[in-house]
Amino acid sequence: MIHTDIAEILCVKPKTTKKTKRMEEDVKKTTTMKIEGKVVVMKKNLLDFKDVMASLLDRVNELLGRRVSLHLISSHQPDPANEKRGRLGKAAHLEKWVTKIKTSVTAEETAFGVTFDWDESMGPPAAFVIKNHHHSQFYLKSLTLRGFPDGEGGATAIHFICNSWIYPNHRYRSDRVFFSNKAYLPSETPELIKELREEELKNLRGNEKGGEFKEWDRVYDYAYYNDLGAPDKGPDSVRPVLGGSPELPYPRRGKTGRKSTKSDPKSESRLALLNLNIYVPRDERFSHVKFSDFLAYALKSVTQVLVPEIASVCDKTINEFDSFEDVFHLYDGSIKLANGHTISKLRDVIPWEMFRELVRNDGERFLKYPLPDILKESRSAWRTDEEFAREMLAGLNPVVISRLQEFPPKSCLDSAKYGNQHSSIRTEHIESNMNGLNVQEALEQNKLYILDHHDALMPYLTRINSTNTKTYATRTLLLLQADGTLKPLAIELSLPHAQGESYGSVSKVFTPAEKGVEGSVWQLAKAYAAVNDSGYHQLISHWLQTHAVIEPFIIASNRQLSVVHPIHKLLHPHFRDTMNINALARHVLINSDGVLERTVFPSRYAMEMSSSIYKNWVFTEQALPKDLLKRGVAVEDPNSDNGVKLLIEDYPFAVDGLEIWSAIKTWVTEYCTIYYKNDKTVQTDTEIQSWWTELRTKGHGDKQHESWWPSMQTRDDLIETCTIIIWIASALHAAVNFGQYPYAGFLPNRPTVSRRFMPEPGTDEYAELEEDADVAFLKTITPQLQTLLGISIIEILSMHSTDEIYLGQRDSPNWTADDEPLEAFKRFGKELELIENNIIRRNNDKRFKNRTGPVNIPYTLLYPNTTDYTREGGLTGKGIPNSVSI
Repeated sequence: MIHTDIAEILCVKPKTTKKTKRMEEDVKKTTTMKIEGKVVVMKKNLLDFKDVMASLLDRVNELLGRRVSLHLISSHQPDPANEKRGRLGKAAHLEKWVTKIKTSVTAEETAFGVTFDWDESMGPPAAFVIKNHHHSQFYLKSLTLRGFPDGEGGATAIHFICNSWIYPNHRYRSDRVFFSNKAYLPSETPELIKELREEELKNLRGNEKGGEFKEWDRVYDYAYYNDLGAPDKGPDSVRPVLGGSPELPYPRRGKTGRKSTKSDPKSESRLALLNLNIYVPRDERFSHVKFSDFLAYALKSVTQVLVPEIASVCDKTINEFDSFEDVFHLYDGSIKLANGHTISKLRDVIPWEMFRELVRNDGERFLKYPLPDILKESRSAWRTDEEFAREMLAGLNPVVISRLQEFPPKSCLDSAKYGNQHSSIRTEHIESNMNGLNVQEALEQNKLYILDHHDALMPYLTRINSTNTKTYATRTLLLLQADGTLKPLAIELSLPHAQGESYGSVSKVFTPAEKGVEGSVWQLAKAYAAVNDSGYHQLISHWLQTHAVIEPFIIASNRQLSVVHPIHKLLHPHFRDTMNINALARHVLINSDGVLERTVFPSRYAMEMSSSIYKNWVFTEQALPKDLLKRGVAVEDPNSDNGVKLLIEDYPFAVDGLEIWSAIKTWVTEYCTIYYKNDKTVQTDTEIQSWWTELRTKGHGDKQHESWWPSMQTRDDLIETCTIIIWIASALHAAVNFGQYPYAGFLPNRPTVSRRFMPEPGTDEYAELEEDADVAFLKTITPQLQTLLGISIIEILSMHSTDEIYLGQRDSPNWTADDEPLEAFKRFGKELELIENNIIRRNNDKRFKNRTGPVNIPYTLLYPNTTDYTREGGLTGKGIPNSVSI
């Protein structure tokens, strides 16, 4: 290695052959011009601390001649050594590295000049090679060539959008190549860069690379969810492998290559809890700004590690709220710790920086939280029946409610295994409260709706209730009223039969009441329904149906679609940060004994339950119009822009969502039509066909034989598929994610756990309910420590990063060299601005009661925020990021 370094430093030249001599003579005969360029880079920076040694070593390397070099690649002249590739130009180096690069507290962008000697006959460069001979890596944002002859007597700029980490050259097996921002279908790629295009994809696929991946590896590959458990810790930490079997199917996640556990060769070993260096391809990692924001927010969630320590040093009632005032104190002044001795003990178990963040500079006040929107207008409006029902249309989980099409509600569970699971709700329970309608009339007039979590939970309920959780499978019936609001009619709470699952369910039906113990019982019934909905929201609506299902598309796109492919350019912004946040989720949220298991009622069975529900996942039904039709909340309408008509006119998520869906589909249609003139273009696109085959057979491999997958033989197939991907990654995720703190930051509104069953008359619990309903309510739902942990996490998840890129925005105006897509993208942005105005208008229209409700929270979760360039970040409650980025 030392000899090699000395040779490079001394610039030892290879032996000159006759062939290379002829090439040199040919070059002398050609016209050489100077091409000025600008390279934008960002130095490595770790958690805002100065990387002094790395910077010093880079300077030393510069002085010794070990520099950062770039070679442009011709699109016209072949390389004499390999006629399938373009000829390399002379090496150029980044200028003034020693004087320009400074080690700063933050990772800042720096622009370098670079001058290329370029042979005019080589034509415009289509790519370039970069070699980093320094000690440490840097982030390469872009290369811009200025004043390049355009062939018509003028000059133009050529842009190379890179956005990639460049490690020292010895870390790579092949050259780092970047292409200009021109898009090409595989068949239209210039001959001299076809091989480079194919080779780059091979590098990203990794050729079945074995062993644990290193941070400089750029490999995208698939793995099962076999890293959630920690079997070496003991049987309580064992979790089943998800994916790869008919019993427990699951989307694939990114491969890390970590070794197996000692106890179970099928399970992958885990990193230490505070080690966040989980492998994802380096360019999928958070940006410096995003990571800094994430760490700042995450400091508040450190309670996951500290629950036992806090419990041991605080007073004996720390795990119970004694009144709602105690809960309100979390936002007014937080929990007051016992004494100075307690503070000292906490400092012993929490690093000082984390402790300072947790106490929020408030002396003895521990964990003060921002006031959630649900409490800003009123501290009691959340308890009304109208608000309880409204949140099914405009809250943080507005994607489950469906129209009741037969009465009583029926179960789809296998009766041979689970017995009779049909609903026990009868007409006598509800008709007296149906505003003069009978059940049959209400069904015929599309007035009955249901929030049904019965079938999803019942198969797991016996196991779930064997833990500290004590809960039910719930059905909630609602009536659509003349003013557009929903009115709860009944809540059914069901348990498996005591003699076994095959004997069916045992159910009780509760109906609305306002006063006395009946009113308190009704409030508890709503809490049990909310517990079901909270768990389903986190596990299914949020994690499974956005985070988990989108990751295989990211992996397949990077493995099979070149960066110059038009569909890669279309989809790539919608994949930003997703692999990184999913890896962190596997590390601390959805793992055994992780935050989700500690704070959400399915506990250790949470991920297994999500696997069961994935069995019914259908890609094509993720299209919003089809989802609304499936749930029966819309009917087909050929005269509508989206082909559907809503049966609940004031359904904020669906109304805003359909406008967003339509804008995305129009943009995707215009974009795809530019590059695909007919169906045959799709059929003959080798990269698209490989992408779609791999996505189905590997990425979602457990569902590869499903008949509903688009065949990818038409342009319409491609348009619908890309629209669904963008919808899931952007709008759907925004709708189910960023409302978490506004609505669930006050956990009594969205409890995640129930600890005891409904009190029975004659018991001590029932007497307590009669005497102090609030205390009984608080003793039933999420306890104090889990509340602290839970709202710490959802505060983080509800935050927008200060470097967020929203739908209708791109990280660079030069993302493509093609004019037509740029014009279509501008039209997309203008359409999103119109939608913003429509949302504001609807929110101000008093006819639409569901848009604000008793709590007076305007529905802005699908407000695109396209025109906001202030990058405010934080708990804004609005904005649709391009991707599943948190």
